[in-house]
Amino acid sequence: MQLELRHLQAVCEIAEAGSLGGAARRLGISQPALSAQLRRIERVTGGELFVRGRHGVEPTPLGQFVLAKARRVLHEMDALGADTRAMSTDDPLRLGCIMLVLLDGLLARTDLALSGREITVDLEDSVTALVRMLGAGRYDVIVYGEVNDHVVPLPGGVLARTLVPREPFCIRMSARHPLARHDDLELADLADEQWMTLVEDDDGGPEALIEACAKAGFVPSLRYRIIDRKMRHDLIAAGRAIALSQPTAPVVDGTVMRPLVGTPITGRIRLAWNRSSVSALQADVLYRAAAGSYLANIDNHPFHRAWWDAHPEVHPALD
Repeated sequence: MQLELRHLQAVCEIAEAGSLGGAARRLGISQPALSAQLRRIERVTGGELFVRGRHGVEPTPLGQFVLAKARRVLHEMDALGADTRAMSTDDPLRLGCIMLVLLDGLLARTDLALSGREITVDLEDSVTALVRMLGAGRYDVIVYGEVNDHVVPLPGGVLARTLVPREPFCIRMSARHPLARHDDLELADLADEQWMTLVEDDDGGPEALIEACAKAGFVPSLRYRIIDRKMRHDLIAAGRAIALSQPTAPVVDGTVMRPLVGTPITGRIRLAWNRSSVSALQADVLYRAAAGSYLANIDNHPFHRAWWDAHPEVHPALD
């Protein structure tokens, strides 16, 4: 038997998963089948590649050597696929996104940057679904968010880059709300409000809101979960609800945006892509297009411009 790319992938998956069972699930095969495959690989390499340790299976010295070579080969094959695909404008670039504020300007910038290559775009309301479809090859690249310390696990074969490491979530409320005259808000002063829940419920947002409200001494009344943006804004303008919002969200008639004292809830924006279908050059083009789209919305609200200027450490890396 000669080693094939699938054998190298199996070795890498075992090392990354830390167990045969976990690797088998990732590869979509049974654990006995993977065990048998590993034994055949070990016969070719001339010795054991993994031993059972305190934290699952661990590579032997021979295993570490094979892993290093396997990762290099797989990386080169991924790069070859991405580079050749990047040279062809026949296949569309498939973009998945939930960051509606960012998306509004991203498409025009990407169209210009990619010299007319066709782009297909899907909007999702679940980060989990977005990431799963990226791993399955449904998308080539995704833009998504994480709230506070929540980290979205990414599948194998995916690379990611943080666009904005931290932005302060704020409150959108009716312009007629008694608290609208304040420059900023104490979270505790919103204890009696009806809240619009976040559309994305698996990015850490709901947990972050509930935890922050608990520290402020109350449990939020999460009454509405509405995807349609116009309907959300109409309810808020009518004074029937308030909502967490990104600070780059657009100005909406009848509503105002106010920052929270102490920034108890923050967001993070990331770009992730399949390294087998997106080249390093394309990933950089997409990153810069997304950064330009975000920066174009900094001045939507004066308080965010002031916060942004005071925190240069969170600015996108464009050098």
